[in-house]
Amino acid sequence: MLGAAHKPGAMPLRPLTLGEMYDAAFRIIRFNPKATVGAAVLVAAVTMAVPVLVTTLLTWTVGLAYDPAAPIGETGTGDDLGSAAALGSLGLGIVLQGLGLVLVTGMIVHVTAAAAVGRRLSLGEAWAATHGRRWRLVGLTLLLGLATTVIITVYVLACVLVAVSAPTVAAVVVIIVSVPVFVAFLLWFWIKVYYLPVPPLMLERLGVLASIGRGYRLTRGSFWRVLGIALLTLLIGSFAGQILGTPFSLLSAFGSLAVPADYTLLVTVVGSALAQVATTAFVAPFASTVTSLQYLDQRMRLEGYDVELMRQAGILER
Repeated sequence: MLGAAHKPGAMPLRPLTLGEMYDAAFRIIRFNPKATVGAAVLVAAVTMAVPVLVTTLLTWTVGLAYDPAAPIGETGTGDDLGSAAALGSLGLGIVLQGLGLVLVTGMIVHVTAAAAVGRRLSLGEAWAATHGRRWRLVGLTLLLGLATTVIITVYVLACVLVAVSAPTVAAVVVIIVSVPVFVAFLLWFWIKVYYLPVPPLMLERLGVLASIGRGYRLTRGSFWRVLGIALLTLLIGSFAGQILGTPFSLLSAFGSLAVPADYTLLVTVVGSALAQVATTAFVAPFASTVTSLQYLDQRMRLEGYDVELMRQAGILER
């Protein structure tokens, strides 16, 4: 009876084991399908419609004779430009999808927090919960993305400078030694700076920089645990994404061989778009839910947040 009382929602209100965390993630997705999977599929479908529509329009107006094995320039300037436009629109769709999934992540944070205390949010309620925080969420994502790009760029330029100015043997030694150190630093940066700021931004109503600092502090004393769960989640998501996307990729590959050359690019883009939608349907909700659960877990471990969750669930009086 006590265990049931302390699990009003998708998870026990105490620090979670790995199994409990993943079980809670699947429970949250299963009982809030529209606000998790539905939101991710909606974003993916709308953004992937862009390259499909562009490629369809080009196919029916100018015609596209696309041969991936043919050298650039041998298919004609018009076809090259058309193919570039179609494939460029696919890249644009992926970028737009990434931005849309940023907002989905914010929604899933609220869905997870509600599920922890036994409440279920609809798609509309999850979207409304992000009101007033959406632009800050986009700003946080862009800031972290810019910081990551700057770090990688500085390292690459430093390696190039060493390779150009130092003796060959010394340059090789420096680069070989620096690569694992840099990879280790990127993992540290991912967990300490990049991984947990979104939940405090959404739930604690903090600013962008304050959320980054909050995420940094929440990993105190639990770096290896958070890293291990994050890496395992990434591995599971990648594996599941490959399984979900492969049928559409194979269908696209075989379909492009069966249709006339003018429709090859259209079939390829449609297959890629469907693979993106199928992959996103699982990977985005699963990864976002686990991250949100790790945030709640860290707060329960460090701050006794389970007591506050019990109050929200009505188990304890305020």
